[in-house]
Amino acid sequence: GRGRGSRVRKRPGRRRTMPPAFVCFYVMSIVVGLAVMAIVWMAVRGRKEVRDAAFGTVELGVAEEGERHQKIIAAARRHPMDDAAVVSEMARVALPLESPFLVYGTAWKKEETARLVSRAIVAGFRHVDTACQPKHYNEAGVGEGIAAALDQLQMDREDIYIQTKYTSIGGQDRDNLPYDQDAPLSRQVAMSVRTSLKNLRVEYIDGLVMHSPMPRFEQSMEVWSAMEEEVRANRVRQIGISNCYDFQQFKRLYESADIKPSVLQNRFYSDSGFDTKLRAFCAENGVLYQSFWTLTANQKAHTDEARRFAKKKGLASTQLLLYAFMMELGHTPLDGTTSEEHLEQDVELMQRLQRGEKIFDEEELGWFSRLLGIPGH
Repeated sequence: GRGRGSRVRKRPGRRRTMPPAFVCFYVMSIVVGLAVMAIVWMAVRGRKEVRDAAFGTVELGVAEEGERHQKIIAAARRHPMDDAAVVSEMARVALPLESPFLVYGTAWKKEETARLVSRAIVAGFRHVDTACQPKHYNEAGVGEGIAAALDQLQMDREDIYIQTKYTSIGGQDRDNLPYDQDAPLSRQVAMSVRTSLKNLRVEYIDGLVMHSPMPRFEQSMEVWSAMEEEVRANRVRQIGISNCYDFQQFKRLYESADIKPSVLQNRFYSDSGFDTKLRAFCAENGVLYQSFWTLTANQKAHTDEARRFAKKKGLASTQLLLYAFMMELGHTPLDGTTSEEHLEQDVELMQRLQRGEKIFDEEELGWFSRLLGIPGH
C-alpha cells in the first residue's frame, strides 16, 4: 500500500463528443423545421393573397367580379400547393347558372376528359355537355372531372348543369354499347339514362337530349315519350333534341310532346341557312337554342375587319366575338377549348355579358350577321 502523504495521480478525464450520426440528425432536424416553417408561412401568405383577391380588401381594392376572378386565378397559380385557399373564394365569385353562358363541350377528349372538365369548372364554367356515346365521348371521365372540381371548390351538385344525350344505334360503336341493342327503344332510353347516372356519379341529370331524330317520326316520338318518363321519375329535369334541322319536323315534335323540348342543339352553319326559322321558333316558345361547331363552320367571322372590331371591343380574338354575337342573340354556344388561356378569356366574356355589358349594338349585330351570310340581314 501507499503510505500517508503519498500523492495519488489522477487520470485525465475523457471529453465527451456526440456521435456523427447524432450530429447529422440534429442538423437535419433544424433544416426540416425551418423548411416546415417556410412552407407554413408561404401557405398563410398564399391563402391571404387569394382571400384578398376574392374579397377585395384594402390592399387590392378590387371592385369588379371579373377582375376579382382573374386575381384569384393568378394568386392560385403563384401558390399551387395551397388549393384550400381557393375553395370558398372561387365558389363565391363563380358564374351563376343563368344566361348568357357557354356550355363546355366534351366530345373527342378521350383520356384527357376528366382533367379538362375539372379545369373548365375551376376556371368558371358551370354548364357541361356530354353524351352516353362511348364512340365519341368519355362520359365516365366527365363524371370524374365534375366530382373532382366540386370537391376542390366545395360546391354542391346543384351548382353545375349537366347535360347528356341518348344516342341511337346508328351513332354508336356496336362493340361498345351503353344499352341492349335488341331492347325496345323505350328500354334503350331507360338503360342509357341509368348508364349516364352511373358514369356521371349523380342522382339526376339536368338535361337529356335526343342526339338526333330517328329515321321515322313515330320512332322519334317513342324515344321522346321514354324521355318524358325519365322527367316524371325525377331522374331528368328537362329534355331536348339535337341535329334537327327540319323546321316542320321540330314543330311537329313540339306540338306532339306532352313535355315540350327545352333545348334544340344544332350545328350553326350556312348549309342549314343558320336555322333562321328554327331559331325564331325557339325564341317564341322559350326553347334554348344551343350551337355547336360555331367557330369551325364560320370562317367568314375571322376577317381583318372583324379582328379590328374585336380589338375595339376589348376582345382578344374573333372567336370571342363570335361567341359574344351568339349569346347576345339569346343563344348558347358549346365551347370545347382545351386551352387554359382561352378558358379564362371565355369566362371573362361570360362575366362581362352577365353584368349587362353589350358588345354589339343593333347596327353592329346587323353588320356581323351580314358578314357571316345569315339570311335576312
